[in-house]
Amino acid sequence: MASTFLLTAGGTGGHLFPAQALAAELVRRGHVVELATDQRVGAYGGDFPARKVHVISSATIAGRNPLALARTAWRLARGTWQARGVIRRLKPDAVIGFGGYPTFPPMFAAFLGGVPSVLHEANAVMGRANRMLARRCSAIATSFPLVGEAAGVYPHKTRQTGNPVRDAVISASATPYDVPQDGGAFQLLVFGGSQGARFFSDCLPPALECLDAETRARIRLVQQCRPEDMDRVRAFYERIGITAELAPFFSDMAERIAVSHLVICRSGASSVSELSVIGRPSVLVPLPHALDNDQGRNADILARAGGAWPVAQSELDPARLAALLSELMAAPGRLAEAADCAKRAGRPDAVRRLADLAEYIASGAPVGALDAQETSSGDAS
Repeated sequence: MASTFLLTAGGTGGHLFPAQALAAELVRRGHVVELATDQRVGAYGGDFPARKVHVISSATIAGRNPLALARTAWRLARGTWQARGVIRRLKPDAVIGFGGYPTFPPMFAAFLGGVPSVLHEANAVMGRANRMLARRCSAIATSFPLVGEAAGVYPHKTRQTGNPVRDAVISASATPYDVPQDGGAFQLLVFGGSQGARFFSDCLPPALECLDAETRARIRLVQQCRPEDMDRVRAFYERIGITAELAPFFSDMAERIAVSHLVICRSGASSVSELSVIGRPSVLVPLPHALDNDQGRNADILARAGGAWPVAQSELDPARLAALLSELMAAPGRLAEAADCAKRAGRPDAVRRLADLAEYIASGAPVGALDAQETSSGDAS
């Protein structure tokens, strides 16, 4: 029977992309999907296959200033009140949360209203908001085996489904890796999360300038840049003769990953999942100073599989980046092997597994029977 699902995710790509993938799968199965998110949804919400999008008040807990904490508490309480209204009107069979503080009000409202819920953790380390919600949800779905303080805390309701990727990523995964040819054009893709990364705009141009002229002439660059960095980065590349396409956001990122010989990016969960499903080698630069080092843990997983080369931002200056690029561009066999290793680590079936789990929870079946589900076979493979 058709069910109604309320999906909730923060308004950035890292949270919305896996939610979008699940929404598309649930709609294909004949279910009704609505989305609760925050005001940042912007460019990412246009293609979301939801019947309706609800913007819910939220805030991130940061620092210990009493006034700031009071403001945050007020916004979260207001968001919970808004979410309870949405849930009363919609009467969803289940609420599915994808992490971040914007998911806290709808997920907590589901708990207060007795609505079954599934909490999805995209990273190897469970985020703070998810840790607060974990005890109150019906089931927890993870992308990777959890590490850190949440590891093994709720084994009876935790299942490793993988991180859902969008339909465009599944389509792009059919594109075989085009091994770069000696002396031929080299497709380099650089991006840095939802809004780009200033670090790449600062580090990459001088790194490419360090390359010898023959190597530099091979590069065909696509780079995500913040709007405020665009003019200076473009001028730099024009001066050193780099063919570059720059933009703050690429709506066809999956296709661009698929035609790349090498990707340089952050190691957010969605990026790591998409790189592995499509199967492309990458230099991963985890976001520094993260409280739980979640991006560092994500990068380690792909590196252990042989599909990536992680480098800490503090250790990556233009000279080292240039040396690494020269080394990899001169070793097409290494790149092809890394592409193959990345692809073998991918979980293209994650969306099916998570949708199965969502349907199971929406059916009202007892949580203790989760082990009977095909999606929760009990292994951590």
